Amino acid sequence: MTDVCLLCTTATSELEMNPNFQPTNSRRKFIRTAALGAGSLLTTGLAGQSTKSISSGIDKRYGVALVGLGQYAMGELAPALQFTKNAHLTGFASGTEEKRVHYGSQYKVPASNIYNYADFDQIATNEDIDIIYVVLPNSMHAEYTIRAAEAGKHVICEKPLGLDVAECDRMIDVCEANGVTLNVGYRLHFEPHHQVVAHLGETHSLGAPSYMRAECCQVIGDPNQWRLKKALAGGGAVYDIGIYCIQAARYAMNAEPVAVTAQEFKTDPVKFAEVDETVTFQLEFPSGVVANSTCSYNTHGHTLRVVYSKNNDTLDLENAFYYRNISGFINGRLMDNIRPVNQQAAQIDAICDSISTGTDSGVSGREGRQDMKIIGALYESIGIDGKRVSIS
Repeated sequence: MTDVCLLCTTATSELEMNPNFQPTNSRRKFIRTAALGAGSLLTTGLAGQSTKSISSGIDKRYGVALVGLGQYAMGELAPALQFTKNAHLTGFASGTEEKRVHYGSQYKVPASNIYNYADFDQIATNEDIDIIYVVLPNSMHAEYTIRAAEAGKHVICEKPLGLDVAECDRMIDVCEANGVTLNVGYRLHFEPHHQVVAHLGETHSLGAPSYMRAECCQVIGDPNQWRLKKALAGGGAVYDIGIYCIQAARYAMNAEPVAVTAQEFKTDPVKFAEVDETVTFQLEFPSGVVANSTCSYNTHGHTLRVVYSKNNDTLDLENAFYYRNISGFINGRLMDNIRPVNQQAAQIDAICDSISTGTDSGVSGREGRQDMKIIGALYESIGIDGKRVSIS
């Protein structure tokens, strides 16, 4: 079995020998490879800072406006923007006057940079705002991404990118036509434990992945919230948190799935009348490995396990998909030299850097489109009693 310290050496050796080391982009372009992100964190011990901004040649700080002032926007993104190097919070948009006034005062955002949904398009003339971060219910992602792009602003959209592939295509096309970038809020691409998972999937340092299991489950509260309404959410646990399992499988395998089978279960058909409650699914990869996942709105569980072929080494993440307090283990031994980051700050800084340098952030709109392609096949499988559906 491989010692955890050997893994860290694998991730950092080139960086230690050459402080200016820039690894070759992988096919997935996972933050200019996970080796750089994980390696820089392991060698410098930086906490709560963006790995990209450390070496960035960025010559400006981008102004970011949050659109939709719910819990994630104001509980995570707005605080994170107080710690970003490449961006700062310069605007808001909300349909609720109380929120506009309260948060405008709290974050000292001038009234001229605060919009409601009726006057949102006037944001086009606001030079303080470069990036619009769409943090609205899923059914509104396409509309406000398109309106932001037509206003000439770069866009970060929360996941899922759209309700289906056709909607994603429309969002991507409009952004490209208007010369702006489109990125998805895949924060875990910038989290060092997940970067190690991606690095091992790319390099096969411990051998090829031979098994994967992921669980992303939480108990959802208020039965009247938008996430339980199909018209607003599009889908249930799969759209909201199952997408993390899909993402993890793709970068753990460093490959795209070729088929999916899926099964849905409901223990509370009243509360979950419109959306899925619990779904298990299996993603089949070209190697023949099947990644097994469960997502649920009615239980707890946030774990990721990958087994590697060389010596049956295991990598386990506890609290695997949380915003913080993720723990990693190799063969049961704590990866204690990985320091935490503010995932949202790291994500925003990296996206700003990609805009400045014209490089792929690794979380572009096409990355979000691929997940919706997989999710479409997953729901198709559920609809035909769990039969295998190819992903073309």
